Amino acid sequence: MTRHVVVIGAGAIGTISALELLRAGHAVTLVDPGAAGGEQAASYGNAGWLSVQSVLPPAEPGVWKKVPSYLADPLGPLSIRWSYFPRILPWLVKYLLSGWTPARVHETARALRLLLADAPQLHGMLAAEAGVGHLIEHNGTLHVYPSRAAFEADGFAWSVRRANGIAWQELSGDALRAEEPALPARYGFAALVPDAGRCLDPGAYIAALATLAGQRGAVLRRASASGFRFEGERLAAVRTDAGEIPCDAAVVAAGIRSKPLAAALGDSLPLEAERGYHVTFEGAATGLRRSFMASDVKMVINPMAMGLRGAGQVEFAGVGAAPDWKRAGILRDHLSRLFPDADASKAKVWVGDRPSMPDGRPCIGHARRCNAVVYAFGHGHVGLAGSARTGRLVAQLIDGREPEIPVGPFSPGRYL
Repeated sequence: MTRHVVVIGAGAIGTISALELLRAGHAVTLVDPGAAGGEQAASYGNAGWLSVQSVLPPAEPGVWKKVPSYLADPLGPLSIRWSYFPRILPWLVKYLLSGWTPARVHETARALRLLLADAPQLHGMLAAEAGVGHLIEHNGTLHVYPSRAAFEADGFAWSVRRANGIAWQELSGDALRAEEPALPARYGFAALVPDAGRCLDPGAYIAALATLAGQRGAVLRRASASGFRFEGERLAAVRTDAGEIPCDAAVVAAGIRSKPLAAALGDSLPLEAERGYHVTFEGAATGLRRSFMASDVKMVINPMAMGLRGAGQVEFAGVGAAPDWKRAGILRDHLSRLFPDADASKAKVWVGDRPSMPDGRPCIGHARRCNAVVYAFGHGHVGLAGSARTGRLVAQLIDGREPEIPVGPFSPGRYL
C-alpha cells in the first residue's frame, strides 16, 4: 500500500530511509532545517569509518572505576562537565549498567554485529546509485598499537569481536610496513579488519544521496519538525515551523533532535548528546592507504578527499553548550605529532552531537502511540556504518514486512 511518509531528519539515517521508502513505492517528504550533508549535521563530521567491528557498547565491565577521572580531567578522551553532571547522572547509571557484565556486552555485540554486517558493500551500492561510488572504499581498517603487548591488553574487546565472527589479520614488523608504509613509526603492531571500509567525504556522500532522493521523487523541505497531529488514533500530519505536512506515516530520524519528538508521542527515551570533535588538515597528503584507530590516543585517523581527518573525543556537556575548542586542539596536536610533515596551519576544527543511547544500541522500532511512526535514531558511534541497514529496516517496518534482522534488541520499549 502506497503511503505518504514524512522522514524527519536528512542525515545519514533519514536520507537512506527516504531512499528505501521510495524504493518500496511510497511518496516521501524529507524534512530538515539544514542542508543534507551540511556542517551542522553529525553525518558531516564523523570519522568516515564503515567499521563492521564496532560492536562493543561504550561501557565495559569495570568502567565505573574511571568516572572520577572523567570528572577530574576536562581534556581526557572522555569528559563530563561538572555543571552537567547532575543532569547526565541518570543516563550515566544506565550507561554503566549496560556494560556491567560480560554477558551484557555480548548481548549488545550480537545485535550490533547484525546491524553493521556488510556496511561497506551496502554503502558502496548506494553511493554507486548516487554517482559517487568513488567516495566508498572497501579495503579494510586498521587498529594500531605500539606493541603486541598493548594489543593483548585490549584482549576483552577482541575476544568479543571473535565471538561474533569478526576476522582480522595481525601484522607487525616488515609485514606491517609493507601493508601500510606511511604508518607512523611509533606503531609496531596492528590488527587489520579486511571486511571494514571507509567513506572519503561523509558530507558529500549524504548530500549526493539526498539529491538522488529528490531525483526519484522525494520532496525536500527545509523546516524544523515540532510534533504530530492525530485524528483519533490515525496520524494525520507532522507539525513544522513552516506549517503542517499531511501524511500517513512518519520516521523520526532527527539525531539528537529526536528526543523531544519522541516525548511528544509519549515516549521518554534516554537519548543524550555525546559530543565529538574532529580536526582536518586540509589538503594534507600522507600516502596512507586506509584509515586507522590509534589506540594510544583514542582517535580515528582517516585520509579523506579534503585532507587528513582525526576524529574522536567524547564530551557530555548538553545540547547547545559552548564548544571547548581545547579538545579539538588535542586532536590537532596528536595529528601533528603523528604526521609532522602535514601542514597544521590549514587545520579546520568541528564539533557535533552524536545521538547516543546508554547501551550503544540505537532505537529502531514503532512509537507506542502509533505504529505509523517509526523511530530510527540514537546510533552513537555507528551512525554512518549502521545507516544503510537501518534505512532498509525502516522501510520494512513502515510496510509491516518482516525485518531482515531481528529488531527486538533495538526496540524503544527497552527503556519504556
